[in-house]
Amino acid sequence: MRIITLNVNGIRAAARKGFFEWLATQAADVVCLQEIKAREDQLDGGFYPEGWHVTYHSAHKKGYSGVGLYSRVPPDEVIEGLGWEDFDAEGRFVEARYGQLSVVSLYMPSGSSGDERQQVKYVVMDRFIELLREWRHSGREYVICGDWNIAHRNIDLRNWRSNQKNSGFLPEERAWLDRVIEELGWVDAYRSLYPEREQYTWWSNRGRAWDNNTGWRIDYQMVTPGLEPLLREASVYTSERFSDHAPLIIDYDLPPTQWAVTAERPQGRETGRVR
Repeated sequence: MRIITLNVNGIRAAARKGFFEWLATQAADVVCLQEIKAREDQLDGGFYPEGWHVTYHSAHKKGYSGVGLYSRVPPDEVIEGLGWEDFDAEGRFVEARYGQLSVVSLYMPSGSSGDERQQVKYVVMDRFIELLREWRHSGREYVICGDWNIAHRNIDLRNWRSNQKNSGFLPEERAWLDRVIEELGWVDAYRSLYPEREQYTWWSNRGRAWDNNTGWRIDYQMVTPGLEPLLREASVYTSERFSDHAPLIIDYDLPPTQWAVTAERPQGRETGRVR
């Protein structure tokens, strides 16, 4: 099973840069997108690629935030939003369920625009960690994909010394991820596979960050411990640029019989919103 996550920083812009042509070559099973920056009435048929079950959860505000999830097989259930009015209005969460497996596309808020948004980020973190605690003990297996907007350790960004007072690498944010991993037992899939590898998923558009590989690793696939033994390989695709983020690709030893729907189950549409 191959799962890809990418903050596209505008799905229409990513499409113009060749994202969908690249995706067709990837043999992915599930694709999680963040920051689509589009309402569904702004997306034509090209954004519902053939052979995929597609769900978009857009922000109320045009050109802002939003997440998407593509699945090769029809999910048993799709959940849009967390039931938090403020959070859901920004289109930051969609979950697809397949039997006892859930795959989530998550876009956590950024606090880089100022203190007001940083405080919003802290409120979301406080609420979300309680959900993570609940899900961890629910009996379901989870893969939570997306832009978490936090670099966890020094190894996860190039200029860590100069960023210790900047949103995304604040002590409070890093301690929160410590709790997620060490206290609650969630697994950072990439770091589980490659404990010492320095590889990034986001580069600022300022200066020559991309050219100098002055990046941050802020995109994750966080999984429940039951999936850790099934992690096989991970990579970050940087041969082409579809966004200021790069696709994070992780392969799991999960054969279709363990996660996909059965042939007897009624089939949904191959494209378009599936509920």
